[in-house]
Amino acid sequence: MLGATPPCPGSRNRRIRSGSGPVAVASARFPCPGALTGAPRVRTLEAMTERKPPGISIESWVDKQIRDAEDRGEFEDLPGLGKPLPDDLAPYDELWWLKGKMHQEGIAVLPPALALRKEAEDALEKAHRAPSEAAVRRIVTEINEKITEMLLMPPPGPPLGRRPYDADEVVREWRLRRA
Repeated sequence: MLGATPPCPGSRNRRIRSGSGPVAVASARFPCPGALTGAPRVRTLEAMTERKPPGISIESWVDKQIRDAEDRGEFEDLPGLGKPLPDDLAPYDELWWLKGKMHQEGIAVLPPALALRKEAEDALEKAHRAPSEAAVRRIVTEINEKITEMLLMPPPGPPLGRRPYDADEVVREWRLRRA
């Protein structure tokens, strides 16, 4: 047959029972993964989950499956091993996954005014550690432009609570700290 893919080695017909209905014969002759690409043939039926044998309760069969997996070491090195479980007493939050991902990635989202307030505080600390007076003035000028722009816009969140810094005052404090 032209274009037909040979079956996996060892494939055969299987009898399948569906409830109390008639027995159907299903062909297990199907192409192996990679048969079209020339990759080596692999019989994948062994990788399927074992069926529960008749006469054994589901609970004892599942317990046996878990014991066998533990013996094979399949539960070692799982992600989250040794970490506390999430707080189940916290109220339900629809954005729980997003907040968890942001926390995991170290991302924080603040309203623009609060973000600028934090940036202004960081800029002032950076100005106090600057190596030269010119660097102090450059840092203060950059943050003052951002503060002035924010003050001229309607507040999207809480008020900024900052005025532009006096560059001469910051330079004076910088000189005092360097002395």
